[in-house]
Amino acid sequence: MSGTLDTHDLVLALKAAAETTRLRNLLLLAAGELNVKDLTQILGQSQPRISRHLKLLAEGGLIERFREGSWVYFHVSDRSEGGKLVRRLLETVDTHDPVLRRDSARAEALKQERQAAAQTYFREHAADWDRIRTLYVSESAVESAIDAALGAAPVKLLVDLGTGTGRMLEVLADRFERGLGLDVNQSMLDYARSRLKSAGLARAEVRHGDIYNVALPDGIADAVVIHQVLHYLSEPAHALREAARILAPGGRLLIVDFAPHEVEELRERHAHERLGFEPDQVTGWLAEAGLSQIEVRSLEPEKHDDRQQLTVSLWLGRKPEAADAKARSQKLERIAS
Repeated sequence: MSGTLDTHDLVLALKAAAETTRLRNLLLLAAGELNVKDLTQILGQSQPRISRHLKLLAEGGLIERFREGSWVYFHVSDRSEGGKLVRRLLETVDTHDPVLRRDSARAEALKQERQAAAQTYFREHAADWDRIRTLYVSESAVESAIDAALGAAPVKLLVDLGTGTGRMLEVLADRFERGLGLDVNQSMLDYARSRLKSAGLARAEVRHGDIYNVALPDGIADAVVIHQVLHYLSEPAHALREAARILAPGGRLLIVDFAPHEVEELRERHAHERLGFEPDQVTGWLAEAGLSQIEVRSLEPEKHDDRQQLTVSLWLGRKPEAADAKARSQKLERIAS
């Protein structure tokens, strides 16, 4: 369906939405991607019932599904006219309705539970986080590719979102005049500060920060890096929009994460929300965030033993050029003070 809905498709879409439980599903899926298990917990209904509702919504062109390993996620379509219709319909819904408020509260509690699990994992593994990453693919090859991807353009301010141990600030230390790492986990920040101090990197600092709500002004950073973070997030597209927002005109956003895989144990043992990303999926998010000249590169692991190693992908997007150097310079002075 493109452009507009014909009569048949419009009737099919409206019929799909015209049921209380399906409308509740649509409100939840418009706010973020969820799987059947999530929806059964939030709505308090059986899995077969929820699955039937989702099937009708998908047939009506209102939602899309995508598989990650053995899990299937759903979200309101961003590409179809049916998805656009859903968002227009949901604007008319009274979200103060007690049932809908309860759904929203349960969805938020589920999100907080997942985030807490991830934070617990980070606290327990802060000191050996870099060692764990070496199990997947050669870090030296990844770091070399990161350095090459950013190119030779000068970087006054580099922001590392989800900085973790601060490793990216170390790797790219000779590329920026000032480096700023943001993370929500205090244990990781403590470890990163100690590491940066030991390395003598006075030009780099780390702060507490939310990747979904970065406390920096628009257009401030020449480069933003999100290294091995997206697979922990329930809303990756939201994080990429926020990263694009703080990019200066001509600035570069570099994403480093896993290609799709089926190592299910990473969900439970290492708190991964996503089992990698298709190239087009991240490319689409970057384009929607207003970035252009998007490049993708994949690094295949060398098979030295029987371990299942993962392919690492790099996505680089650029913010279109615009001129306002004086305003940006004033912003840089404000956040440095």
